[in-house]
Amino acid sequence: MTANSDKLIKKELPVFSKRLKEARLKLGISQAKLGIAAKIDESSSSARVNQYERGKHYPDYQTAERLAQILNVPTPYLFAREDELAEWILQYKTTMIR
Repeated sequence: MTANSDKLIKKELPVFSKRLKEARLKLGISQAKLGIAAKIDESSSSARVNQYERGKHYPDYQTAERLAQILNVPTPYLFAREDELAEWILQYKTTMIR
């Protein structure tokens, strides 16, 4: 394998990372603001959320729940492997609010 072919191989993000980033961008808040709102220490909030979004580290379940609450998505949405299931979870939440 050459250096150029290595660049072509794109590592797929873990589902939690992908959904966390999508939800954060949809809400339009920074990694730092999300981390601070989730009670992550202000000095490391941006870096921690960045690591979650890159799949380098994962939050404990309580932190994942706080992140989901801030992002206004059900916690299971962040862990749904199939896109169709993730959409169903979001639609279910919307239906239950009405």
